[in-house]
Amino acid sequence: MSDRNFQYGDRVQLTDAKGKLYSITLTAGAEWHTHKGMLKHDELVGIPEGSIVATNGELKFQAFRPLLADYVLSMPRGATIIYPKDAAMILGVADIKPGVRVLEAGVGSGALSISILRAIGENGFLHSVEIRDDFAKISEKNVSSYFGEKPVNWKLSIGALQEQQLENSFDRVVLDMLAPWECMDVASNALVPGGVFMSYVATTTQLSRIAEAIKDSGNFTEPESSETIVRGWHHEGLAVRPQHRMIGHTGFLVFARRMAPGVAVLQRRRRPSKGSYDLPD
Repeated sequence: MSDRNFQYGDRVQLTDAKGKLYSITLTAGAEWHTHKGMLKHDELVGIPEGSIVATNGELKFQAFRPLLADYVLSMPRGATIIYPKDAAMILGVADIKPGVRVLEAGVGSGALSISILRAIGENGFLHSVEIRDDFAKISEKNVSSYFGEKPVNWKLSIGALQEQQLENSFDRVVLDMLAPWECMDVASNALVPGGVFMSYVATTTQLSRIAEAIKDSGNFTEPESSETIVRGWHHEGLAVRPQHRMIGHTGFLVFARRMAPGVAVLQRRRRPSKGSYDLPD
């Protein structure tokens, strides 16, 4: 039997002819019931990915192991997740790669934690901080379920980021919280020179405040911000058009790099537009 063939304990994604997704975990003797018959888990064991399986009512499904995006979008949630499109941008823009040390605050349901842990590999380290105990429990369960156990290079702490005892040797700091501007001192102290600071915020008000906080700290390069919008396309013969539904705005990413201690950032030359800042009293 190939190691890639389905085995007991595997999570399997079943897709019907309409594209609807279902997820099951193969268990000996178990059955999965639909509106049109049932499927025995035992019948999937030993067959390869990409097979077609059918219920006893002849309802057919394609069977694959779920990709990371499939797992994240279907896993139990406490807080709203960082969507795969934003997680991919965070990993790319922040250059999160094998061996780096990452400090993450605002774990939510653990979606970004999973992506970071996959990217940093066994030689990297992730310290995640979540202020809410209920969210921390959900994220720990989701991360452990994805990897089969809690990763040994992952530390999960409960409480406010400002209250944590942190090392000052992180290569990356990623914040996903309501008021990241309150944590600029913590981020500055935690990051090594040249380290990357990344914040994920949902509103333009938050975007403005975190950008100004980065500038006011004097410890980072000029902040850069962006959003990622993904639009799918429909293609049926010559009928090619954008899909009616799309993943639009989910959040803003704000990026900056840590300056060396005591080194003033090089100010950019720019002329602010009228109304950019409040007029003095």
